[in-house]
Amino acid sequence: MAGVLALVIVAVVGYVWFAPPAREPAPNVELDMLDGAQAELGQYQGEPVMLVFWATTCPTCVAEMPEVVELHHDLADRGLNIVGVAMDYDPRAQVEALVAQRGLPYSIVLDDGGRIANAFNQVRVTPTTVLIDPEGGVVWQRIGPIDFESLRRQLGPMLAERQSA
Repeated sequence: MAGVLALVIVAVVGYVWFAPPAREPAPNVELDMLDGAQAELGQYQGEPVMLVFWATTCPTCVAEMPEVVELHHDLADRGLNIVGVAMDYDPRAQVEALVAQRGLPYSIVLDDGGRIANAFNQVRVTPTTVLIDPEGGVVWQRIGPIDFESLRRQLGPMLAERQSA
């Protein structure tokens, strides 16, 4: 009997230790699109979302934009939603100019008052990227350049799940 109890305890501890962490639900923030449209983050449920917090004065943000555009072109038709969140200190005209200059085809949001940044653990450093799974859970939130190879590997199952659903 003691052996069975010990085995059950080891199994429970092993599960708790090695189980994937529970995903925190993404806040259902209101999105004020650069083009004047309004949306809520929750509208994307059922599809993966990548939020990219960026600034026009952030060299790393601007440098990785071509790869974000490529990711959009490659995966948008399979369900990936990319939302660029322009930090609240960026003037609208400056954001519009960079979006036009870079030809950004994905959604751009103006974070007036920093509401979105505040909802995602007080984002203050750019670039910060947040990956949200199709169920609306935050998979990860990272500061710094995106590892696009790793990101594509993580997105694969999320996009495949969507196609088979």
